[in-house]
Amino acid sequence: QVQLVESGGGLVQPGGSLRLSCEASRSINAMGWYRQAPGKQRELVAAVNRGGSRTSYADSVKGRVTISTDNAKNTVYLQMNSLKPEDTAVYYCNAGGDFVYMWSRGSYNYTGGPYWGQGTQVTVSS
Repeated sequence: QVQLVESGGGLVQPGGSLRLSCEASRSINAMGWYRQAPGKQRELVAAVNRGGSRTSYADSVKGRVTISTDNAKNTVYLQMNSLKPEDTAVYYCNAGGDFVYMWSRGSYNYTGGPYWGQGTQVTVSS
């Protein structure tokens, strides 16, 4: 079992920045962030493998969001810049998935793992 503890959510104005953190109770191969807005399906935001050599980003956040890891702390960070109202959602940490290479896109896709955090609210509003 892996426990995930998230932090860093809150209220921010459009154009602002937030950094989310997720600490795992032990070392794990890959971690990522999903989000779910009211009335919408949960979607992948970004994911990274333990070594940092593979990442996956949703098209809607590319160029604004960076995911990184601190292996010594078993922690993954999600740096979000230029936030928009449509980024408002509950953000969930996820762990234990795999990366699959998508030949049609020329990039890796994170499959999602069995471990979830409790979620942290991000609200982008003036």
